[in-house]
Amino acid sequence: MRFLDLLRMSGGNLRKRKVRTILTVLGVVVGVASIVVMISLGLGLSRSLMAQYESYGSLTQITVNEPWNMDSDAEEAMRLDDALVQRIEGMEHVESVFPVIELSALAKYGSYEGYLQIRGMSPEALRELGMEVGEGKLPGGDKELTFFYGCQVLQNFYNAKGSGGYWETPDIDLMEDPVFIIFDTESYYASQGTTEDGQTVKPPKKYLIPACGVEAMPEDGWSQYGWYTYCDIDQLVVQLQKAFKNKVIPGQPSTKTGKPYKEIFYNTLYVNVDSMDYVMAVQNDLTALGYEAYSNAEWVESEQKTMGYIQAVLGGIGAVSLFVAAIGIANTMMMSIYERTKEIGVMKVLGCDLRDIRSLFLLEAGGIGLIGGVIGLLLSLILSFVINRVAAGADASMAGISYIPFWLALLSLIFAVMVGMLAGFFPARRAMKLSPLAAIRNE
Repeated sequence: MRFLDLLRMSGGNLRKRKVRTILTVLGVVVGVASIVVMISLGLGLSRSLMAQYESYGSLTQITVNEPWNMDSDAEEAMRLDDALVQRIEGMEHVESVFPVIELSALAKYGSYEGYLQIRGMSPEALRELGMEVGEGKLPGGDKELTFFYGCQVLQNFYNAKGSGGYWETPDIDLMEDPVFIIFDTESYYASQGTTEDGQTVKPPKKYLIPACGVEAMPEDGWSQYGWYTYCDIDQLVVQLQKAFKNKVIPGQPSTKTGKPYKEIFYNTLYVNVDSMDYVMAVQNDLTALGYEAYSNAEWVESEQKTMGYIQAVLGGIGAVSLFVAAIGIANTMMMSIYERTKEIGVMKVLGCDLRDIRSLFLLEAGGIGLIGGVIGLLLSLILSFVINRVAAGADASMAGISYIPFWLALLSLIFAVMVGMLAGFFPARRAMKLSPLAAIRNE
């Protein structure tokens, strides 16, 4: 018997028993919708958490610092220098290494002053941060040192003379107004009075550092880069050497005699790995060298395991409904066999292949699963849309809490058909084993 003939017969048999078919399909609809929505909630929550983790920093980036228990005056200390940068760049799965120099400086504008947390990085590293530029541009290609201000830097300023609101954000245009920078803050505050022996300290030089850009303020008013001031690392080194000359630069180590090293050492190294799968391996290699290395990967890996358990529980809850629907399909097919005993006997007497009889009942069961799967998937898409709209209305950060990817939709249909066919397998085998004569005699 041809497949199309079997398909036509199975469809006709389902139409003959409309009420029973509809009720059985309804069970599959509830089961498929339950399992898809439950899994979609787990996937949406996982994706939301991953997006949140990415906002804290790259998931494939490792931060490297000097050993925390290192003697800062040791001559053979494990410094973050150019030699280490080249060594890490030669490691397997390492894409790039970005050194960072960090220090604080005092900014003054009129009666306002505030501390700047300065980060010197390469132009390539600054571009990879993904900061949204509100005005101007990122540092890079300038002939002199320029600053790129985070969107919340002005909140560090206060009125030093105490007039007006102490913590009131000043009306300063960082792109246009002349903001003077004092790098040698220790000498600056020492110059405000006299030493114990009555001597005065010469105030350090103030530098007018032009601004190249300002970060755009995010919609939620918070940015992980907003409190920092960024600049080109090479130009920053030149500026610091000019400002401190033979003095030790803040944040830099000194020799046992208190003199500065000729080489500038880095405060932090950002190591970018080519895949998240190798982040922990590279991190362990760096730790084995004796350096402090940490990343979001370890935290994310732990959270992913937790989310996997949550998805499994949610999927299991939905699977219970589908299991009940499978029982309904098996019951429907068994009732169909009892009602069509004579028909099965006639088919056997006429020489119908036993495999065709089995295929007929499997097609009917699979058809119930397919119809229920399609309707259940459509219902789950509608429910997912409603859940996302309600969640977004309650909390904007919860938008997209229900997420149904294409693979989940496809698997739900395949799963529904497979469940239907498995539920119809034993009734189909029973139909194959019926005695033709006994079946014909049965009224």
